[in-house]
Amino acid sequence: MSSDHQSSENVSARPAVQIDGVTKSFGNTPALEPCWMKIKRGEFLTLLGPSGCGKTTLLNLIAGFLEADNGELFLGEDLVTQVPPHKREIGIVFQNYALFPHKTVAQNVEYGLRTRGVPKEESRARVKEALSLVKLENFADRKPRQMSGGQQQRVALARALVIRPRVLLLDEPFSALDRNLRVSMQIELKEIQTKLGLTTIFVTHDQNEALSMSDRIAVMSRGRVRHVGSPQEIYEHPKDLFVATFVGDTNLFRARIESSEGRTRLDIGGRKVEISSEQKEPRDLPSAVIVAARPEQCSLTSVESPDAIPATVAVVVYQGSYVELYLECEAAVHGRIMMRDVSKSFFHIGDKVGIRLATKGLNIFGSEQEIG
Repeated sequence: MSSDHQSSENVSARPAVQIDGVTKSFGNTPALEPCWMKIKRGEFLTLLGPSGCGKTTLLNLIAGFLEADNGELFLGEDLVTQVPPHKREIGIVFQNYALFPHKTVAQNVEYGLRTRGVPKEESRARVKEALSLVKLENFADRKPRQMSGGQQQRVALARALVIRPRVLLLDEPFSALDRNLRVSMQIELKEIQTKLGLTTIFVTHDQNEALSMSDRIAVMSRGRVRHVGSPQEIYEHPKDLFVATFVGDTNLFRARIESSEGRTRLDIGGRKVEISSEQKEPRDLPSAVIVAARPEQCSLTSVESPDAIPATVAVVVYQGSYVELYLECEAAVHGRIMMRDVSKSFFHIGDKVGIRLATKGLNIFGSEQEIG
């Protein structure tokens, strides 16, 4: 095989977006620590984290709105670190829509084509196609003020799609919408993204949004990418305590490892609990550990059971299909844990109960780790 052919294969195998050691600081304040990431073609990747974690900074670096201090950015085979935003062929949807109020829907959508010099006939056809994708083909002559928030968001999405971008970037686009409309827009966006096979990078601080929409999630904190993985990997096998506590509900228990021959035997609050840890070998952990258990990995039992962790009912919250119980528990890191009881049994404040942990699927961390 010729070296030219090998080189062409390497180029075609490159990801849609490649981030090589990119950093960004504002003055003396680091906003993004060295970041390496590869985003596959056609992938829906979500940047998830609390406010100020660096996710929007990373998105703006990919878009070209910010200049990296160090590192390189590639779109496909093209090095774009120094390329201005309008030449990166990227579609962007902002939280505040950023529509022109004096222009019609069609004129708003057409704007990116006009600035690129697309001929009028082709432009009209592409605007019609984009509006059809977002189910607004009958709204072309309306002004943004005549439309609901969800409809305006669809216009912003059509404007990003009409230029046929290499990558679509979305910065918390649904945060201003009410819950039902937000869920509806999530489904519509995912359907469009899948239909077009469009590489998409989505920014949110909403864990449920990230889990339901993403092919992969990059969890960020303090300018650092903590864990990149599928929603299932992030939820079931978090790399550290921050990820475990930020994504989904998690109960944390202080424990000591007493033995690890075949199964891991723990002392939690004076009770002996045996589990099978799938995360890492217990010998790699210190004797004092933190056990992370999702609410569905905790069940109620009699407080007299030998393997039950004692607790007291503090708050009972009716949630329709289940009851949320908040229990005071001395063995818990924060002194309280949360459980969901689908049987909707009747509990009183002050009831003494026992908590039994699942024997599989728990995650164990060294007690010195940062808790989110």
